[in-house]
Amino acid sequence: MANRLAHETSPYLRQHADNPVDWHPWDDEALALARRLGRPILLSIGYSACHWCHVMAHESFEDRDIAALVDRHFVAIKVDREERPDLDQIYQAAHQVITQRGGGWPLTMFLTPDGKPFYGGTYFPRTARHGLPGFDALLARVAQLWDERRDELLAQGDEIVRFLQSASNARDGEEADGAKSGERELDAFAADAAGALRDALMPSYDRRWGGFGGVPKFPQPSLLAALLHGSEASADRGARDAVTTTLVRMAEGGLYDQLGGGFYRYSVDAQWGIPHFEKMLYDNGPLLRLYAQAWRFDRSLLFRDVCAGTAQWAIREMQSPDGGYYSSRDADSEGEEGRFYVWDRDVVARELGDGFAPFAARYGLDQPPNFEGRAWHLHVAQPIEAIAARFDVSGAPVAAQIERAREQLYALRETRVHPGLDDKVLTSWNALMIEAMAFAGRVFDEPRWRASARDALDFIDRVAWRDGRLLATYKDGRAHLDAYLDDYAFLLGALLETMQDDAMRTDDLHLACALADALLERFEDREANGFFFTAHDHEKLVMRPKSAVDAAMMSGNGAAALHLQRLGHLVGDTRYLDAARRTMACFAASVRETPHAFATLVTAMSEYASPPALVLLAGPRDECLRWSRALAREALPTTLVFVLPADAKTLPATLTRPASVKPQAWVCRGTQCLPAIDSLDELRRSLMVGSVRH
Repeated sequence: MANRLAHETSPYLRQHADNPVDWHPWDDEALALARRLGRPILLSIGYSACHWCHVMAHESFEDRDIAALVDRHFVAIKVDREERPDLDQIYQAAHQVITQRGGGWPLTMFLTPDGKPFYGGTYFPRTARHGLPGFDALLARVAQLWDERRDELLAQGDEIVRFLQSASNARDGEEADGAKSGERELDAFAADAAGALRDALMPSYDRRWGGFGGVPKFPQPSLLAALLHGSEASADRGARDAVTTTLVRMAEGGLYDQLGGGFYRYSVDAQWGIPHFEKMLYDNGPLLRLYAQAWRFDRSLLFRDVCAGTAQWAIREMQSPDGGYYSSRDADSEGEEGRFYVWDRDVVARELGDGFAPFAARYGLDQPPNFEGRAWHLHVAQPIEAIAARFDVSGAPVAAQIERAREQLYALRETRVHPGLDDKVLTSWNALMIEAMAFAGRVFDEPRWRASARDALDFIDRVAWRDGRLLATYKDGRAHLDAYLDDYAFLLGALLETMQDDAMRTDDLHLACALADALLERFEDREANGFFFTAHDHEKLVMRPKSAVDAAMMSGNGAAALHLQRLGHLVGDTRYLDAARRTMACFAASVRETPHAFATLVTAMSEYASPPALVLLAGPRDECLRWSRALAREALPTTLVFVLPADAKTLPATLTRPASVKPQAWVCRGTQCLPAIDSLDELRRSLMVGSVRH
């Protein structure tokens, strides 16, 4: 019989619906049961594309003896970290306090009946190995301690929660005028924030293979975007070269799917050769935007191709017929990680025939196997020019032959059993892809990409925006769960991007302002500044997380500060500018100390010190759009370009401009605006100040 998880929207929870464990979702019923029975909670947090979550499920949660042990002593709760990032943030932080090391998934935590954590870990094997206790022995030991030393465990849970609350609620500047101290820190540091980020990062830069730090190597799009943003204004070629080298190495390595497009989660080696094979929407959106942004500066064919491959993958595999983007592709198929993606060389040789030799040279099949010593994972091993010289032919025919072979091998791969698809639609992750698809579509003038972004935005507006509130997740006709800070802040950023795609839609601007108002009204910490991760009327948990540290995604506080600031300049609303400033001031001392942990806030601070150019275009629509799309391809410092609609009656007064029979542009930076410009070339010249020209 299926357990309670069978009725959930999360594919990850449904994966455990047939476990013999009596799983509950996180809800009032489960928590009330734990309190009524006086039992501890076994909390297991994971996600559907998580390889080690699958391993632990097969080893332990499908085992009837383990299930009997769990059901006898615990109330078992299963959580999808993608649907409930609030719970994941809280209990990952608790894990770090308990174990003094980073967490991950699956996260395995033991809680008191009121949700306070007292012990935990990540993956535990069924029986003891590799220095890890067996899950069966661990369950028995925790149950014994609960029976014999319950008061100590309850006290430990209280102490951990007190520590987490104090850490989350701490603000920079403990003196009486702490807020003023933060603002002084911001004013003194903001102009130097990008340089501080560069100085903190470059000592760990891998000059040969790109990236920062050791293995495993993550793509870190927020960090790279902040570094590139800083280099735009300062003409810092060293920082820009570090970004572009990293992007080249990732695109040529095994981190990028050389046949189907899109990026995997991370690389297990320094060379970006062998990835962890899951594909996440939240990685691919920011990476698409980053590669499009980098292309504007060096016109790299590689970057253009990566943008095309990633956008096409997202539309082909990740966009639902209704418009929303799905969440992820699994790392596993047929029970093995990477099975869908790796190759046997003899199979490839038989399939490609005469086209095998140049293809093998290009993608490393003429080298020893690089995946577990038995198979090949494709990566760019040699440039086309070297292969052409090796086979004594010109480059174009060889490139065409390799491309035909690539398409042929992709078609063969499509006949395999595909990795699992997590087809829930998350508002925050959709916002990241919408922003990226709209930006890249404008840079490359790709109508299909821009239409994809618009379809997804309309879908989110239709199903997740209800009565002035956002919902966080959607599947099978059901949208639910109160949205989080990331949902509001990321969607605000997506709207600021899509409003630049065509003539500004007043409905989009009104939604952007409504999202901004909700951030201020429902998420802002009115005592210590910054934004909580959950709204004021959210379900009461053991704490309210508040962090500005960028992780796999940019932080909600960083995104809120950045986008509120841009919206405030656009519509002339000082409430948004003031909230952004308060947020930056709240974390200013922490950013100064470790700028590489707060990359998105660094970008917001840089724009606080030197606001980006804001261009308003008015006049004949088609001509204004031609100007806008010409600027989108330019190697300019950060510039926001909006084509005003012909009927601007419902726009704020700051956006009204006189009617004109020819295009006119108004350029503003902060509160300073230039006179109207009626020449595209003159507009270009006015925007090139501080940029690096090639």
